Amino acid sequence: MSLRPDDRQARREARWQALAQHKTLAARLLWPISLIYALLGGLRRLAFALAWLKIHKLPVPVIVVGNVVVGGAGKTPTVVALVKHLQARGWHPGVVSRGYGRQADQLQQVDDTTPASAVGDEPLLIHRATGAPVCVAPRRVDAARALMVRHPDIDVLLCDDGLQHLALGRDVSIAVFDERGLGNGWQLPAGLLREPWPPAPGHPAPPDLVLLQRREETLPITLPMGDVPQFLATRRLADATRNLAGQTRPLSMLQGQALFAVAGIARPEAFFSMLRARGLTLAHTVPLPDHAASDAYADLLASLDHPLICTEKDAVKLEFLLDAVSTRRQQIWVVPLELDPEPGFFSAVDMALANIHQRPSSAR
Repeated sequence: MSLRPDDRQARREARWQALAQHKTLAARLLWPISLIYALLGGLRRLAFALAWLKIHKLPVPVIVVGNVVVGGAGKTPTVVALVKHLQARGWHPGVVSRGYGRQADQLQQVDDTTPASAVGDEPLLIHRATGAPVCVAPRRVDAARALMVRHPDIDVLLCDDGLQHLALGRDVSIAVFDERGLGNGWQLPAGLLREPWPPAPGHPAPPDLVLLQRREETLPITLPMGDVPQFLATRRLADATRNLAGQTRPLSMLQGQALFAVAGIARPEAFFSMLRARGLTLAHTVPLPDHAASDAYADLLASLDHPLICTEKDAVKLEFLLDAVSTRRQQIWVVPLELDPEPGFFSAVDMALANIHQRPSSAR
């Protein structure tokens, strides 16, 4: 099978991810540029710390979930897990996002019929997985204010991504890492880091909690955390899969079939490895760039000659390409990703929210 432009882009991204894991010659050549990136990021953080740039505080607690490293460390599954936990505890959470990768740029609330191209694949996935109200906008604070007007029962807001978006005031911030750890320890573009780690002294909003995620077939990781509490979580594929026609079956029932696997996520090979670890046979694998446009999936459907297996993030784009009665829906299988944090993680979030409610309202 020949490589399409999207395939080549995904493979280039994978090569860069591998480069940024080690202090290779190529990484060393990029290191001077990373010093400029670090300087600019430090000046921006200083501007917020000195109140030269405004931090917007909201009347409800704000939880920000994000990555210190680039490339899909697991923030969206973390947001989904947190929303479900808060809902079970009696909270009424809302979610805001920039909606990275969407073709529009206006403020928009997400609903079940909204195409991913208008709001972004991750916001649509979060809304469908949790039922929580979700709003996207170029400025997350605008999305938050609009969401609270439309849903006055919201009593806690989660920001999907945005750890470096300091304009939105946060009460709890969670940094998510995966088995890549800190990579080679350098900042972009020589390494994976978006900012120094552990957080530099004087950081205006250092993370309150760290969630270290790993696939169940990999070993746990340890990182230098400074004083930031850290918790572990395991990512695994769900035991059940569903097709786009709404049928559900055990994932194990797909064993022994030649499958066509596609993943438009930050690290497609991680998904493919998880499928193989569950005993599935992948006749073809197509890595697509994170937040790939729907056109890339349309090309795949045109040449599909095996049952297709994909992530939930891919499914929210694939389903808009098929008529509701298309027989191809029966051949496209979606595997949810489950996140299982250790209980102490949710307890720490609950304690942080309880402490917020105990503050005087003037201090919130």
